[in-house]
Amino acid sequence: MKWKPWIWIALLLTVTVVLVVRGLRPKPVLVEAAAVGRGPLAITIEEEGKTRVADRYVISAPVAGILRRIALDVGDVVREGMAISRLTPMQPVFIDTRSRAETEARIAAAEAAERTSAQQVRAAEANASLARTQLARFQKLVDSGDLAGEVLDRAKAEADGAEAALSAARYAVEQARNTAAALRATLQSGTAPANPAPPESVPVIAPVSGRVLRVVRKSEGVVQAGEPLVEVANAQALEVEVELLSADAVRVRPGTRVEFVRWGGEGPLEGRVRRIEPTAFTKISALGVEEQRVRVLIDFTSPRRQWERLGDGYRVEARFFLWESADVLLAPATALFPHEGGWAVFVVEEDTARRRAVSIGKRNGLAGEILDGLREGERVVLHPDTSVAEGVLVTTEKPEVR
Repeated sequence: MKWKPWIWIALLLTVTVVLVVRGLRPKPVLVEAAAVGRGPLAITIEEEGKTRVADRYVISAPVAGILRRIALDVGDVVREGMAISRLTPMQPVFIDTRSRAETEARIAAAEAAERTSAQQVRAAEANASLARTQLARFQKLVDSGDLAGEVLDRAKAEADGAEAALSAARYAVEQARNTAAALRATLQSGTAPANPAPPESVPVIAPVSGRVLRVVRKSEGVVQAGEPLVEVANAQALEVEVELLSADAVRVRPGTRVEFVRWGGEGPLEGRVRRIEPTAFTKISALGVEEQRVRVLIDFTSPRRQWERLGDGYRVEARFFLWESADVLLAPATALFPHEGGWAVFVVEEDTARRRAVSIGKRNGLAGEILDGLREGERVVLHPDTSVAEGVLVTTEKPEVR
């Protein structure tokens, strides 16, 4: 059977119309979409920190002297009351031939001064005896009325002066004798005896039990009073020190939960903020920018067996949980955009983008809490650009390349 010509014409027109309609129909915009779902959300701050012992003690030299070599090494255990070393008196200055001759001459001069002073004592004793005798004679004459009282007063003054001169002469003898003794001691100490006696020593005592963190002075030598020798601490009493930006520190409170990640062991460690120091300090960043930093101290709350391999000064990464919830309605942060003073998203409804205003709560860099405007399971457009608008056809499937 032959088709009539008008049938061919109608068929051709139909195909033409279909092709024109398909050509004029807008092509869907290729987008990336994700479903809205429920899950945990946390607002955190991450910063590097380091471990440190909570209480450290610096053992110092109690007096100046010669320190004996310290046999302790870093990591050794010390007990409270244990003598970590001993201090002996410093050796006297060595006297050479010239100094010895000068010292001997000074000794001879001191001995001569002692003899001179002894003679002066004898003269002063004679004068004092005469003054006392005259005073007694004048006292009798005054009592009998044969002598005026002024003469008695002068006699008393002369007697007092004679007694004072006698005392001064005796002190001069004592001074000369002590000077000679001191010079003899100097001369004797400047020469080492053939068989010296063991010198007296003072022990350096550890005030607490713990482990040695640092040996400041190990070799034998002269030390001054108060000079640090050994640093000791309880290595099991660890804490973490983190230097936060001051703008972040005001958001952290004592008791804030902290998680330590990438510390070298398996799994994260738990901790709690114990103290936030009230004073900030200036620190230069790696880019040369001045920053105000605040020290935050954190205690471990994880069992010790999990972090017992950590020591003083180890690096950790601390994550502060400012806010967290285990079950909230979440939308990807890349789907949210500002709109008319609030927030909005594009929802994919039957391959069409529909702009919808939403109310959000807490959000971080990955997701935001949806309070109103979305339901669980709805799909939203990620990274919407200018090609995505209200009513635009969208697709999440890439066209096939032929």
